[in-house]
Amino acid sequence: MAERRYPTMTEALRDSLLSDPRSFAEVARQTGLTRTSLMAFAEGKRSLRLDLADELAVFYGLRISRREDG
Repeated sequence: MAERRYPTMTEALRDSLLSDPRSFAEVARQTGLTRTSLMAFAEGKRSLRLDLADELAVFYGLRISRREDG
């Protein structure tokens, strides 16, 4: 599978959440985040606290890498 690159962590998290076939309730149960927070984040109505974003990133297996300029 090709590695996807996103300009922001928010976009990577939102895309992962929206493309997940599991329900928001199921992701909430598995991550400890609330269904309401996940829905509001997916709709672009709220951001996530950094610790919650970390939980979601770990859940989806996302990683941050330094961009090589030049």
